Amino acid sequence: MLIVVGGMIGLGKSSVAEILGKHFNSDVFYESVEGNPILPLFYSSDEEEVLKNRYPFLLQLYFLNTRFKSIKEALVNDNNVLDRSIYEDWYFAKKNQDLGRISDLEMSIYEGLLDNMLEELDELPKKSPDIMIYLKGSFETVLKRIALRGREFEIDDSLRDYYYFLWKDYDDWVNNCYKASDVLIIDMDKMDVVNREEDRIRLIELVEAKLKEVRQAE
Repeated sequence: MLIVVGGMIGLGKSSVAEILGKHFNSDVFYESVEGNPILPLFYSSDEEEVLKNRYPFLLQLYFLNTRFKSIKEALVNDNNVLDRSIYEDWYFAKKNQDLGRISDLEMSIYEGLLDNMLEELDELPKKSPDIMIYLKGSFETVLKRIALRGREFEIDDSLRDYYYFLWKDYDDWVNNCYKASDVLIIDMDKMDVVNREEDRIRLIELVEAKLKEVRQAE
């Protein structure tokens, strides 16, 4: 079993991954945020400095490298949960290209590297995730959860437009671009898996049912 958890910044990917890891007694591969040398610079620098130092491109390369390492390990050993995955990274790179923060040449290099990595994954015993759990929520819920999480470099009114730009096309990417596995959508406007036991139980029930459905279809 391999489950990937995806969705907009702040909606609870790590919490969902932790809950599922405990339930399935599986390893959890968390997003490489702690110790990431570029992430604070990406969020806290002014736009001129961001562009001058190519932080968006460097950040995407950093995430691509760490996620490739994680998914390689997860696909070799059975029974794992991934907090975001390599498949989702392209969306963030593309959005930063649309903003002019990643150049066309940088995007070409990024996509070439990503394609090579995905070809390498095809050689592994397990080819792709069983399901992706997509955490969906309103923009107001995203902002509220980011504030509650309390990472200082993420809490700034100047980031609101950037968060909205990422958020507004996320559903479209999941529905029309993501092809690696079946998707289970969890409405985070209605679910609070951190503070409500009944929501944690419901989450596990939905995941178990989706896994059963996927296995029966194989």
